[in-house]
Amino acid sequence: MQNPFAPAPRRRSVAVDVGGVTVGGDAPIVVQSMTNTDTADIEGTARQVADLARAGSELVRITVDRDEAAAAVPHIRDRLARWGVRVPLVGDFHYIGHKLLADHPACAEALAKYRINPGNVGFKAKRDSQFGAIVEKAIQYGKPVRIGVNWGSLDQELLTHLMDENAGSEAPRTAREVMHEAIVQSGLLSAARAEEIGLPRSRIVISAKVSQVQDLVAVYGELARRCDYALHLGLTEAGMGSKGLVASSAAMGILLQQGIGDTIRYSLTPEPGGDRTREVIAAQELLQTMGFRSFVPVVAACPGCGRTTSTVFQELARDIQDHIRTNMPAWREKYPGVEALNLAVMGCIVNGPGESKHADIGISLPGTGESPAAPVFIDGQKATTLRGPGIAEAFTRLVEDYIEARFGKGARAAE
Repeated sequence: MQNPFAPAPRRRSVAVDVGGVTVGGDAPIVVQSMTNTDTADIEGTARQVADLARAGSELVRITVDRDEAAAAVPHIRDRLARWGVRVPLVGDFHYIGHKLLADHPACAEALAKYRINPGNVGFKAKRDSQFGAIVEKAIQYGKPVRIGVNWGSLDQELLTHLMDENAGSEAPRTAREVMHEAIVQSGLLSAARAEEIGLPRSRIVISAKVSQVQDLVAVYGELARRCDYALHLGLTEAGMGSKGLVASSAAMGILLQQGIGDTIRYSLTPEPGGDRTREVIAAQELLQTMGFRSFVPVVAACPGCGRTTSTVFQELARDIQDHIRTNMPAWREKYPGVEALNLAVMGCIVNGPGESKHADIGISLPGTGESPAAPVFIDGQKATTLRGPGIAEAFTRLVEDYIEARFGKGARAAE
């Protein structure tokens, strides 16, 4: 019997090769991110790219806004290669991308993809020639292009034309609906123009970014209906903290459930001095929570209640989660498949033993008034009981032993 709540079949899009990472087609949904450093700062940008890549970003976009930034791009790529970081770099161009790509051929060659905004690639008579110049560089260097429409910089001539046309219609649509149509048309007309110039469909990705959840759902639903280009999802200007996380998750979650989306990014406003990798972790957690991909072992932990007045289970859940995140870059290489591991850190007898049995390895800590003992369950069976002040360290060792036994070389050799 078909599950009525299962995601819709994935929309079939044309596959695009971005520096060895496939976007679209049958490929898994790709996680990407963007730096917020000055690209002319080679060391600072390379370090942030490396941090994002090690956190799991499969594509990293960098700003290319002036000559100094364009000149720095090949040096950033080379520095990353020396560090063993091989993540495709996407160049984000606005206003003068045509000039930067022409004046800095090493930059044009070093980038894995170009991102251009049809709303500001050029204005009036210059628009077509400057758009065409960027596309021709992409053809020359064999690079794909993301045509990134953004409602904050929408082509005003197109929007005005559609508004005027709508005003004379017998059944006029709302201004909001006309704006949606303008965003969709901007992306599709630009993609069609790129194809006319000679860029194949297999080198075109479209994005159509807005900052409201319902607008994003409407625009991408229409794009998905009218084309088979690979689609990049993201709520632009999503905001800071929980607002940005909730809004982005709601918008992209709806679209992914409908089978729409080939690559995603969380455009979160970082806290002052905050960690840029948070947007990567959020994207991974959305895809993993919805069952589309696995990135890191899942840690189930109870929310706590009056039965768990001790903070021991909270601290252990946090420490285990941090331990996993810290070690995942090495574990991915050493323990293939470890991202599918499920752990449980529970706080009392009500659900603790049951949840722990359902996990690959789980611990049920004592709640208020319970015996000071913590049973550990491995593969559904009680394996041991931990006691005393060293429970956290002992459980961490058990987790590491389990990972070695299940995913290490010895386990793979025995298969």
